[in-house]
Amino acid sequence: MISQEISLLPADNGRLSNFCGQLDTHLRQIEKRLQVEIANRGNQFKVTGLDTSVKAACAVMQKLFASTEKEQLTAELIHLAMQDASIDGLLETSATVTDQQVVIKTKFGLIKGRGANQQGYLRKIVSHDINFGVGPAGTGKTYLAVACAIEALQTEKVRKIILVRPAVEAGEKLGFLPGDMAQKVDPYLRPLYDALYEMLGFERVEKMIDKGIIEVAPLAFMRGRTLNDAFIILDEAQNTTTEQIKMFLTRVGFGSTAVITGDVTQVDLPSEKMSGLRHVLEVLKDIEGISFTFFGARDVVRHPLVQRIVSAYEAYEQKDKTDK
Repeated sequence: MISQEISLLPADNGRLSNFCGQLDTHLRQIEKRLQVEIANRGNQFKVTGLDTSVKAACAVMQKLFASTEKEQLTAELIHLAMQDASIDGLLETSATVTDQQVVIKTKFGLIKGRGANQQGYLRKIVSHDINFGVGPAGTGKTYLAVACAIEALQTEKVRKIILVRPAVEAGEKLGFLPGDMAQKVDPYLRPLYDALYEMLGFERVEKMIDKGIIEVAPLAFMRGRTLNDAFIILDEAQNTTTEQIKMFLTRVGFGSTAVITGDVTQVDLPSEKMSGLRHVLEVLKDIEGISFTFFGARDVVRHPLVQRIVSAYEAYEQKDKTDK
């Protein structure tokens, strides 16, 4: 066990109150996650625990206090900040993170990767024509891909955005859906719409869809097309068949970028059908010019319990394989 003392400057009571939280709830959150003890008097803090944990806690405290100048801290922001400094990963210096950060500007603010894996994902999308983002829910795979698509459109690197998703029911029978084709596939494409609305605003997205600048379509509509000068995102790719994902990948034309996202642990296809995503990861793993980013439980940026749930399932499935 070691102890380290740090001073958070400037010694501003308002910022310190924001940093510590009501009844020091933010400090307790850091203590619980990083397994340290934090004592303070004014802007002087003493952190006690294992060496790695103390260094991680001090780094995240400095980072969070710096952010109090511009924003009100919440439990969610504390959780996200600790993703980069958790004791199960390598502690990166703030200078290294800054040097490597990819920041995407949208109408409602800046979007940047949380942690090394998301930052690497963003850099790969910028530098590769075909990209795979594979991992559990809540790791930002689709959200960051949509952000990259919007930036590519706004900087005129592409002429349109095409958002694609296989229309496979998630273990539930939805029955007959009334309405035209757009209304029938909307339930499957809702996460993509949500990301667009958050980054561009509802009215602007609707206008761009009306003009054909943003196209949202089921995977079946891609057959026979060649997609040039477009940013194409295939979401929920684990629910494609081997034939479907091959068809999709061969649609990519000149001047286009494709991002394929999915979670191979959540396949909703009939048991006799092999997931196209699982298959293509083996087929294309050594092909130059294609990037692969694999996310794990540590990359989850939703509620902390989601991270624990993902870890528990991973451990259970690994044990199941070992037993067999």
